[in-house]
Amino acid sequence: MTEDTDPILEDESLNHDSNEEESEGLYEHLSIKVDKGQELLRIDKFLHIFRQNSSRNKISQTCRAGNVVVNGNPVKQNYRVKPGDDISVLLTHPPRENVIIPQDIPINIVYEDDDVLVVDKEAGMVVHPGHGNYDGTLVNALAFHLQKNGHQSDLDRVGLVHRIDKDTSGLLVVAKTEYALSFLAKQFFDRTTKRLYWGFVWGNVTEDEGTIRGNIGRHLKNRMQMAVFPDGSLGKHAVTHYKVVERLRYITWVECKLETGRTHQIRAHFKHIGHTLFNDERYEGNQILKGVNMPKYKQFIKNVFDVLPRHALHAHTLGFTHPTTKKEMYFESPMPKDMDDALEKWRRYLES
Repeated sequence: MTEDTDPILEDESLNHDSNEEESEGLYEHLSIKVDKGQELLRIDKFLHIFRQNSSRNKISQTCRAGNVVVNGNPVKQNYRVKPGDDISVLLTHPPRENVIIPQDIPINIVYEDDDVLVVDKEAGMVVHPGHGNYDGTLVNALAFHLQKNGHQSDLDRVGLVHRIDKDTSGLLVVAKTEYALSFLAKQFFDRTTKRLYWGFVWGNVTEDEGTIRGNIGRHLKNRMQMAVFPDGSLGKHAVTHYKVVERLRYITWVECKLETGRTHQIRAHFKHIGHTLFNDERYEGNQILKGVNMPKYKQFIKNVFDVLPRHALHAHTLGFTHPTTKKEMYFESPMPKDMDDALEKWRRYLES
């Protein structure tokens, strides 16, 4: 047999503050061409042998979620692999960098049932433990929540389906079972979830709506940034759709829908078109990029930075199909206070 693995997104070494568009490192796509001499074998056993780090139960749940496809058709775990089969598998990989220590950290859980949990994350919270962030994360808080509510056995099965940056606020869905994780991962992989981001960017975005296209990959000089390679020579295909919500002369409030899910996609794409995210320190948005070079204006910008001490990006909506009921679930998170305060300051400034 031969294998071609395709990790969904880039590696997450950008200061380990989690990836903007969620699923990096959380699942991977396997393409397997079965050898001509392969004996007939149940596919759950075949994949268990092929991927020794995946349990039979995990593979069974992956099949149940429709994430094992043979010759173009989803199959059950008792399907018998034949010579020449083309197998496609979407496997989930919940982060396991550290032993998860439950910590009593307040989090805003907006919905919960036996399968999923939806959190409205505050800016400043890292999503999961990693190098430099060994505790105090959303995963630590979730572990405490489950333990407190008598779900000790669920701790090792909590699965992040997607992630957002430390300094991005907004909605995340968390799977509480292996099946839910596989089922939701397929929706993120297929881009069938419904998600919109709100952001403030420097400058007046002249078009009412538009699309930004350009491969995204690691910046060639500044390895802490992602860069856009519009000629396709490097990076991975990336598409961002946007609409203008409000113009505030020197900044623009935009609504973004991501067609793809690359690391720092919104941040890199808008910097590429000359509209860096407001107060985005990593992408030099924490300096005055538009406006008048006058003391009063400089003081105003400082005041806005003080009330919004992070990049202006918020995961505003989240919609998905529930793994068990198959009903459409939809959630909205209001504008967080720091972004709302900054918005009001801009409006008052323009009126003065």
